[in-house]
Amino acid sequence: MDGPITFRVTATDGIARAGKLATPHGEIATPAFMPVGTRAAVKAMAPDELWGMGFRMVLANAYHLLVRPGPELVNAMGGVARFMGFPGAILTDSGGFQAMSLAKINSIDEGGIRFRSHLDGAAVNLTPESAVALQEALGADIMMSLDECTPFPATHERAMASLELTARWAERGLRARRSAMQALFGIVQGGMYADLRKMSAAQISALEFDGYAAGGLSVGEPKEIMYEMAALSASMLPQARPRYLMGVGTPADLIAAIGMGYDMFDCVLPTRNARNGSAFTSAGTLSIKRAAYARDERPLDTDCGCRPCRTLSRAYLRHLFMSGEILAARALTEHNLFFYARLMDRAQAAIASQSFGAYAKSIRDGIAAGDATAMAEE
Repeated sequence: MDGPITFRVTATDGIARAGKLATPHGEIATPAFMPVGTRAAVKAMAPDELWGMGFRMVLANAYHLLVRPGPELVNAMGGVARFMGFPGAILTDSGGFQAMSLAKINSIDEGGIRFRSHLDGAAVNLTPESAVALQEALGADIMMSLDECTPFPATHERAMASLELTARWAERGLRARRSAMQALFGIVQGGMYADLRKMSAAQISALEFDGYAAGGLSVGEPKEIMYEMAALSASMLPQARPRYLMGVGTPADLIAAIGMGYDMFDCVLPTRNARNGSAFTSAGTLSIKRAAYARDERPLDTDCGCRPCRTLSRAYLRHLFMSGEILAARALTEHNLFFYARLMDRAQAAIASQSFGAYAKSIRDGIAAGDATAMAEE
């Protein structure tokens, strides 16, 4: 590789595209979903299990690793990937999202973000420069520029100030970069305003990042607005670099975003929903808590080859969940992540065979039919 990463498009179908993203820790086929391992751990899953499902990149969070166990320890252990025993690549979020999600314990100004640790109240300062240095110390393959995630709702004036701050921070982060073998991505903001999304995309695209992301979406806005802003952001980003839609979303969201030209995704939904008893299936979302499954011998999804679907019935999984057994969270998480991995594999194949439109429709139709059945059974 000439730089920290290389990206090449291998197939297109309309706007949707498949590609290969090469990193120091291996190649990732795109479109790709990254399981969220906030604290260098994807909840309920071992790193080798993730690898076995086909995941080649995991997301970790720089802020959470800063407060525990600290970048010095992670660096001494060889970086995040080696520390957690994952043979693939790592993308680290900068901590900008925590400025919104932990809003009660932070303040933001031109200099950066000041936190009070959610663990012990200790002062934590993140600047555009220190966020890059932190991620370099963590050994991330792909680092994210520090940004201010615009909350929803926000006035036009507030969203404008947020995107301009993000652009100034992006320039500072680029200047602070020291590692030639770690990629740095810029992030588009702009809230839910089309003119501001265009402005932010133009500002961030003009900077020499290794890839570009759309942030500040799926933060409480109506779905149709999220889709509109995501599509607009993607249309403004460089063709030759990877495009990353941050924090989105459901299987239907991912398929829609692939159709917009995005290459990379992350979201807590497959793991969080699993812990709450919810499974993603080819026939829509299934809540294992329902009494109707108490004697159901079927697997979660008859069109699935994951280990839980091969070996465990809905009845048994419901029993585990209602009993508070840890195995319920493990089994449902494994199933959901397998489902997401397969969703990406099939999307890649559909793009390569020029059948992505039909594939996307089959996903939408299956989810709609399953949801209709679930409503009828209520």
